[in-house]
Amino acid sequence: MSRAQLRLLVGKARWLHVAADAGLAVAPTIAITRTAWDALQAERKTGTDTLRKVWVTTLFKLVTPGKQPPELVVRTSAPRHIAGLQPARTGLSAPANELEAVDPHRAMGKAINAAFASYGPPLAGWASEAEREARDSQIVIVQATVSGRIEHFLSRNTTTGRLGPVAMPGEPLPKLPVSTAKLIETIDAASGQHMACVVSIEGNVARLVSARPVQVSAGAQLEAAVERVDAKVWMPAEAVRRFNPTQLSQLLHPRLTDDHRAVAIASGLGVSPGAASGEIVFTPDDAARCRARGRHCILVVMETGPGDIEGMKAATGFVTARGGMTSHAAVVARITGKPCVAGLRILQIDAENGTCKIGDQTFTTGQRITIDGSEGAIYEGALPLSRPHIGGALSRLLDWADDSRTIAVRTNAETIEAARTALSFGAEGIGLARSEHMFFSGERMRALRRLILSENEQDRATALEGLVDYQAADYAALFQTMQNKPVNVRLFDPPLHEFLPRSEDDIEDTAEALGLSLKALKARLQRLDEVNPMLGHRGVRLVITYPEILAMQVRALVAGVEAAMDNQDLPVNLEIMVPFVTSAREVAWVKSRIMDIVGNAPVFQRGANLAFGTMIELPRACLRAGDIAKEVDFISFGTNDLTQTTYGISRDDAPAFLATYHRRGLYDVDPFVTIDQRGVGELIRIAIERGRAVNPHLKVGICGEHAGETNSLRFFSGLDIDYVSCSPYRVPVARMVLAQSDNAS
Repeated sequence: MSRAQLRLLVGKARWLHVAADAGLAVAPTIAITRTAWDALQAERKTGTDTLRKVWVTTLFKLVTPGKQPPELVVRTSAPRHIAGLQPARTGLSAPANELEAVDPHRAMGKAINAAFASYGPPLAGWASEAEREARDSQIVIVQATVSGRIEHFLSRNTTTGRLGPVAMPGEPLPKLPVSTAKLIETIDAASGQHMACVVSIEGNVARLVSARPVQVSAGAQLEAAVERVDAKVWMPAEAVRRFNPTQLSQLLHPRLTDDHRAVAIASGLGVSPGAASGEIVFTPDDAARCRARGRHCILVVMETGPGDIEGMKAATGFVTARGGMTSHAAVVARITGKPCVAGLRILQIDAENGTCKIGDQTFTTGQRITIDGSEGAIYEGALPLSRPHIGGALSRLLDWADDSRTIAVRTNAETIEAARTALSFGAEGIGLARSEHMFFSGERMRALRRLILSENEQDRATALEGLVDYQAADYAALFQTMQNKPVNVRLFDPPLHEFLPRSEDDIEDTAEALGLSLKALKARLQRLDEVNPMLGHRGVRLVITYPEILAMQVRALVAGVEAAMDNQDLPVNLEIMVPFVTSAREVAWVKSRIMDIVGNAPVFQRGANLAFGTMIELPRACLRAGDIAKEVDFISFGTNDLTQTTYGISRDDAPAFLATYHRRGLYDVDPFVTIDQRGVGELIRIAIERGRAVNPHLKVGICGEHAGETNSLRFFSGLDIDYVSCSPYRVPVARMVLAQSDNAS
């Protein structure tokens, strides 16, 4: 058999060939492609017989010499499960003559036609060449009916992953000959999957009739992969290559049990994996109170903001009416490892009366729901959940992955809890610590609001003093947690309005806390209001217009480094990153002022390291990366905002129309989920090339949410980058995908 023919053997046909090639008994089987079958039908209509003679000769291989032709079985043989595939057609009469062998109205021909038809409808006129080739290569197998006792079994235990034979669910384990062990070992080594096998038992021989993969938990797949390495069936690199990284979320998060029968009452966007159940609450304060009483709760809101962070930490999961994959709720959920369903546009909330409406159903505060952040589904009541599977097998697999990985994996974290979680998952540093996230407690928020609302430089200077102390302590703790691993701190980035009071009650409380009149505060808030704040007064623009904010942050960083170095022997490796830049002149201005502050700091004479860089998240910054690279030690791509600004689409508003784009084939993927390689990806590639051309020592990172998504990571692995940085719970995924990409290359 040629290599080209071998490549056509997929599904059941492949496993039958593997067994036969190993000298094991298999049911006599032949395979035919859709192209060959269509050609036979075309030839039949012309009256010629060249292909028919080859086909008839092949069919005769199913006949034992000197015996009558057996009844036949026709099966589909797909590389993966496809809903609606035709089940095996058994007991088919063998063709009586050559013409019957290609007659689509006879038993065998009808079964072959039906099998091919079950693969799906004809392709649309705009189908790609690859899609057409895949359809033409689809195969159907024809087998001789075998004698003997037909038995079914699994190759591995679906829970523990141990090598079988194992009984089918709900059935006793059949009596199998000793030779079955060799068959199982052969199929298992080749497939790397749990297989449902059908054999014919004749005396002491188990003859393989069919084998197909079965879906099992990620834990079972993991244990099986490690066992294959221990049995020296696979090398560690093979175990890494074969493991599906998308299954890692099953190992790290609770999920719905496989046997649940509940029907979802609504679906939104699954933006953070895992599942959770709890009482409905409508405010972050209620979430905190619920947690204080030892109860689980699901925070159901229209959307979340920075001021909601404490309540979000208390909740078990979140549901929001607005937002998408990179919304505030989604990002916080992935950092904290909690499930989140966003963009649930049918959600209506009446917080005043403590009710919400999800579709046609009304829920009150305290009622229980279950959310699936992987699928985006909402269920009524509390459903059973499976626990995360984190054990020695996972650590071993990820360690093997690290042996071949060349791109470092950091994490996005600014709390000690998140940093420790990421370290436990193998993070090699922090690639993005969002400094503004350190102001989300009540007392700090008031201090920050005092700073923002100050009318003059003196008032701002007074407000800054307390903030330096707050942040210095946070930074010191973070540096000590990370030891001498790099910690990249992004300077204050988001629009100021995100930190200002919004509701009437909050405005009144803020006015009282700051000693301002309600009228004066509202007037100040109105002056700070922006039409399009995401493209307004934020990022580098803030520290240029308010240099005292820059000074406060740098002083806090230096103080944090000093405190950490006083308590550890290892040097702190600090990276300061300026966000939302458009030009080298902006970068140079900020760099000059930072160096004025840190230039004489004794701690950097004691061994602490400082690197300066910028976040690239605007198209102009990508195009001018050559100029910017002259001023910095590193650049890191913020792919969330770079996607927004390249597409001109708000990531929070995108869910309202992206679904329509998908249905109409205008976008293949959601660009906020999977990186747009041709547009955003091209800008990244240009920036890297131009940056390294003038600064060969330039360090390059990716720190957007795409850095934890499998397809995006495969794209990034082909770029000249040094590290990716993702949410803590996505660190294992990044380690695995980058290792697989290195192995593939």
